[in-house]
Amino acid sequence: MEEARVKVSIRCRICGEKFVLRGRRDGVRVDTGFKQCLCNNTDDFEIEEMPL
Repeated sequence: MEEARVKVSIRCRICGEKFVLRGRRDGVRVDTGFKQCLCNNTDDFEIEEMPL
């Protein structure tokens, strides 16, 4: 079975930078490959799933 594609909005809570990425749903997680913000933040994000 193919994994569902989803669009995700990721906003850094430190600098406010916003990223909109597509990823694959893996159970309850969404894998986008996103690692860190431009300000080197790796942990403090606001993540929102959006309709494709």
